[in-house]
Amino acid sequence: MIRAGDTIVNPMTGERLVFEVTSHDTGGEYTLFDTFVEPGGTVAAAHVHPYQTEIFTVVEGLLSVKRGRETLELGPGEVALIDPGTPHTFWNAGDEELCFRAEVRPALQFESLIETMFGLAADGKTNKKGMPGPLRLAVIANHHFDVVRLPVIPHFMQKLALVPGALLGRAFGYRATYEPVAGAPALA
Repeated sequence: MIRAGDTIVNPMTGERLVFEVTSHDTGGEYTLFDTFVEPGGTVAAAHVHPYQTEIFTVVEGLLSVKRGRETLELGPGEVALIDPGTPHTFWNAGDEELCFRAEVRPALQFESLIETMFGLAADGKTNKKGMPGPLRLAVIANHHFDVVRLPVIPHFMQKLALVPGALLGRAFGYRATYEPVAGAPALA
């Protein structure tokens, strides 16, 4: 479980998150963290949060955000609001490390999803873009379906594919969340 002050790193995407306030602190109302992105770094994939609002406030560097059909380029002090259900992706558009503060409301299982995806990437269990294999991803995505979805495929079709994929993935031993165990391989 992520706590205030924790730092997690995704070496595949070039992201480092430092949690200031967590869902544990706010009773699930929100989570707040600083996002540091290396030059050339980007979130693993375009996505949608069906029930959550995200607010990105640039601290330093240059943030590009594709929000729906528009692309924003934001500098220090500028803010991007991502409404629930809005497809989006982001990347570091500059030559220096980017830092932006991110707020996610309500928190739901956002921290669990991030901890799982970053943990797998840190353990070498993802591809170069930071995405796990299809069966592992089906287990994770099915469990976190209220937190994140694909932007193009209708949601009912995603769920139709995720349920059997998750069942098969669980049969292979994959879990929906990442819980590192010293000396054991990551099976999330």
